[in-house]
Amino acid sequence: MGLKTPEKIRKLQRTLYAKAKEQPKRRFHQLYDKVWREDILEFAYRKSKANGGAAGVDGKGFGDIELQGEKEWLGELAAELKSKSYRPAAVRRVWIEKAKGGKRPLGVPTIRDRVVQTAVMLVIEPIFEVDLQPEQHGYRPRRSAREAVKSVHRWINVGHREVVDADLSGYFDSIPRGELMQSVSRRICDRQILKLIKMWLAAPVVEDPKKNQNKPPRRKSGTPQGSPISPLLANLYFRRFILGWRKLGPKQCQAAIVSYADDFVICCRREAGKAREAAGEILKRLGLTLNEAKTHVKRLPEESLDFLGYTLGICHRARSGVPYLGTRPSKESIRKICRAIYQETRPRSEFRTPEEEVTRLNRILVGWANYFNLGAVSKAYRAVDSHTRWRLRQWLRRKYKKRGSKGTRQFPDQFLYQELGLARLTERTRDLPWAKA
Repeated sequence: MGLKTPEKIRKLQRTLYAKAKEQPKRRFHQLYDKVWREDILEFAYRKSKANGGAAGVDGKGFGDIELQGEKEWLGELAAELKSKSYRPAAVRRVWIEKAKGGKRPLGVPTIRDRVVQTAVMLVIEPIFEVDLQPEQHGYRPRRSAREAVKSVHRWINVGHREVVDADLSGYFDSIPRGELMQSVSRRICDRQILKLIKMWLAAPVVEDPKKNQNKPPRRKSGTPQGSPISPLLANLYFRRFILGWRKLGPKQCQAAIVSYADDFVICCRREAGKAREAAGEILKRLGLTLNEAKTHVKRLPEESLDFLGYTLGICHRARSGVPYLGTRPSKESIRKICRAIYQETRPRSEFRTPEEEVTRLNRILVGWANYFNLGAVSKAYRAVDSHTRWRLRQWLRRKYKKRGSKGTRQFPDQFLYQELGLARLTERTRDLPWAKA
């Protein structure tokens, strides 16, 4: 859910951005008083609420805040910030499944801490945006994962077909705190802003808030993935790798880096093996580790590359069958949405009306297709449409206790699409002339 930034805040951001761009070595002070400004805190709260998310260690959700009164709650928070008595709570850790196996730790701060972090982000992000490099696409204004995929596609099509598919071991949790704070203080000298960031970085992580932990251990490195300020800090530190590569990377590889947060590839014209070795050495100097087991060199077109949900490799034109290097949704991305459709149509959801169920399915389908609309998508769309029809028919059969194994007679396509309004992804390709390959 996107929110339009109020003009008064945009004016502040434009001013900070312009000053940072005009003076590359300028260090900013007197920023802290902007953080507890009424309009900034209010907008930070709205952004946090729009992003949703679970409660932190205090168990307090947005509903609890609304019961207390949003203005009163924000007023108390502003008073804490103004008096410099604000202290962050511990971070609740949860684990989420990774697409390639294993689990990724996710930190969930309290809503109170999320709002303050978002407020700080509104103030300092324009300053650091000036310094982030063109290779960095993650969590930045007017940039996206799709732009990163397009960039890799462009490099491959101009001859950079040896690609280092890199994987970092626990990047967010292993960023050295001292070096990270050096990167922050290179632009910011406001002691209160620096103090806030240090407190967030040092906040302890609690696995189970219900257990009695009088003094949970404070972290010595990293920034918990999941907090609002973590993407900016992660980008800021990864910038060091980009700059280090320009100085120390092997020139004979003629390499180009494309990154999205901690996901990155190195597109080379030749000798990608040397690029992989050099990347490992540079990362080691930065206190980071390249996961050797999951880092591979892909050679296109003989092989394909999976990056940010897309597969880049050989595709064939629908009419002529002519091969070309293109993009398409990866098999794992298709499996992931099919699992989401499956979860949404399990028996426990049969208390909903068909219209409510279709609305929920459409939200999943349209959101997925809004991202996966690059390159050859028709086959993927057909597969997802087919799976969705089958699952919805099974859901309807159970709800209305209809016999039959498939449900196509009782609930034909016309009923699903025209009467219930189910989104049909294959119809979207009419506006995508390249999609039918």
